[in-house]
Amino acid sequence: MSLVASIQKRDPAAPTYFEVVLGYAGFHSMVIFHPLASCLWQMNLRALARFWANIGRIVTGIEIHPAAQIGKNLFIDHGSGVVIGQTAIIGDDCTIYQGVTLGGKGNGLAGEKRHPTIGSNVTIGAYAQILGPITVGDYARIGANAVVTKNVEDHATMVGNPARYIGKSKEIPAPYGMPEETADEV
Repeated sequence: MSLVASIQKRDPAAPTYFEVVLGYAGFHSMVIFHPLASCLWQMNLRALARFWANIGRIVTGIEIHPAAQIGKNLFIDHGSGVVIGQTAIIGDDCTIYQGVTLGGKGNGLAGEKRHPTIGSNVTIGAYAQILGPITVGDYARIGANAVVTKNVEDHATMVGNPARYIGKSKEIPAPYGMPEETADEV
């Protein structure tokens, strides 16, 4: 499945092909800016890689370090303010909403793993912060504004600050990072 088809499948707005290609900052980040920045980084053209990544941030509002490893079909919805750190790893078919940070906690050294590893089919709600060299398992759901600093099991749903476990998620990704049956008062 192409990135465009993947976005169309996961976005409740049901965008057309041209809406995605022409109007989605997350799409632009994943097909124009990050691939070239990553390639330049791997060629040890680090200043140029950072420059191109910075152009991508200016154009899209999405900041992805050139060394971050991203699987196929990452959907960054509404993108503005997303930050993905240098040693972050993201699996396939994940969805990230605006304002999400996959960051460090400020205590790592250069060359060490300082950022999270995100499994496949994970949904991360708006303004969630996932911090440190932790692992978020496959099919996990991180609710909006959650602050996650500890490992998350496969299929777990996490909410709050600090994030707490509220149950298992279904394998079918739910829109906006929360299972449909989650009560509003959680």
